[in-house]
Amino acid sequence: MFLHTRIKVRDLARSITFYSQHFGFVCRDQKTSARGSQLAFLQMPGTPTELELAYLPWDADFKLDEDIFHLAFRVENMEKTIASLESAGVKITEAPSERSKGGWMAFIEDPDGYEIELLEFSDVEQAFGQVRV
Repeated sequence: MFLHTRIKVRDLARSITFYSQHFGFVCRDQKTSARGSQLAFLQMPGTPTELELAYLPWDADFKLDEDIFHLAFRVENMEKTIASLESAGVKITEAPSERSKGGWMAFIEDPDGYEIELLEFSDVEQAFGQVRV
């Protein structure tokens, strides 16, 4: 069972707010590791999956390589989701486009430049439980 993934962030509080506000994560714990990393553990309600945010004071202005890593989230209504994100000032990097299986796909960036894929599944995919991309 997949448990969590860790990403480096430049501002822990800003990232906690972003993921909580836009994706419903709940911060279940914060601590400082023995080596000085400031950590926040965000949980997606109803699942065991967590997103671990790590602020590393010795690497506060890290370089993020393009197209190496992204997170993907299912959304119920792409149009409403994009409108909400735009009104909050979130950078939309790829406007919604129709997927070959139906439904919609779009890309945004988090405050540190991590790519986030948004997926709205088609009615057929949802009806038959075929929600793989």
